[in-house]
Amino acid sequence: MANTTSGTTTFDKNFAIDEVIEEAYERIGLQGVSGYQLKTARRSLNILFQEWGNRGLHYWQIANNDITLVDGQAVYTMFRSSADGTSDATAVFGVDDVLEASFRNSDNIDFPLTKINRSNYQALSNKSSKGVPTQYYVQRFIDKVTITLYLTPGSDEAGKKLNYYYVKRIQDVGDYTNATDVPYRFVPCMVSGLAFYLAQKYAPDRIQAMKLYYEDELQRALSEDGSSSSSFITPKTYYPSV
Repeated sequence: MANTTSGTTTFDKNFAIDEVIEEAYERIGLQGVSGYQLKTARRSLNILFQEWGNRGLHYWQIANNDITLVDGQAVYTMFRSSADGTSDATAVFGVDDVLEASFRNSDNIDFPLTKINRSNYQALSNKSSKGVPTQYYVQRFIDKVTITLYLTPGSDEAGKKLNYYYVKRIQDVGDYTNATDVPYRFVPCMVSGLAFYLAQKYAPDRIQAMKLYYEDELQRALSEDGSSSSSFITPKTYYPSV
């Protein structure tokens, strides 16, 4: 009777693209696929990852970084890739969105900034006013993301930091022998999602069933992926009038 375990926890990192595709095809009743069927499945997997980006399903891709502030400069740019307009060695690439930002002074004390939308930013009357930034506006382009600060950093703020948390884009599907840029808890819904996409091409009679499996796996992954925090219940004290 076997009583020895593998001792490894790397299945998700060794689960190559061709195996993901094979598993998805098997779920819609196709085996031994090759050629164009592999190519179209890889394309569908890339589209699936972009769909996840639209749903905000890349919490595992949150990272932290600093930008050094410059006197008189309100706009700071992060590019999609190194080919998109900068050779700056300190540039951050693959940024999808900025979630939170703080002004960090020379004593490493952070002062949170308020994220505002385009309408709020447009309503600011004097955008060239200088001082400690208190608000920021994020604009997302095809090839870059910009952070616009208000107030604009002045000479006193120059050299200090804008500390921010950002969401990275999910990496593209590469060679068939590569692993995916997806954590283990999302592997089941990745396979189910690809099966749903492939059913639309090769097994229309299974579309509805594959969609239900996909959404079910997705909800389980989302519930596990959320960042939990401690909950505290504080009793309310009443002081009756006397």
